[in-house]
Amino acid sequence: MPILNVNVSIKKSPEAVVAISDMLLELTSGILGKKREVMMAIAIQFIDPDNWVIGGRLLSEQHKSSFYFDIEITDETNTKDEKARYIATVYEGFGRILGDLHEKSYIHV
Repeated sequence: MPILNVNVSIKKSPEAVVAISDMLLELTSGILGKKREVMMAIAIQFIDPDNWVIGGRLLSEQHKSSFYFDIEITDETNTKDEKARYIATVYEGFGRILGDLHEKSYIHV
């Protein structure tokens, strides 16, 4: 059962929670083959852009958004190609949801 930990630099809203969790559930099951019914757990933290610093400047000053996403999966259950495709597709998904992404946004598998 994977655990997905997400930090995003947008205002908290039920719509954002649904959009992020739907996107991650879809891609985690579709690309990595993890079963939704096995209870993937997702924890989403919303961080004010005034509390997120990149390169010594507040994210709010840069008029960008950012995210940090960490997913724990069982070792050797996915290929390098699957993980690379997952990372690229999740990055695109966050871009659609969060808007103008800072290049310093992170995914850790």
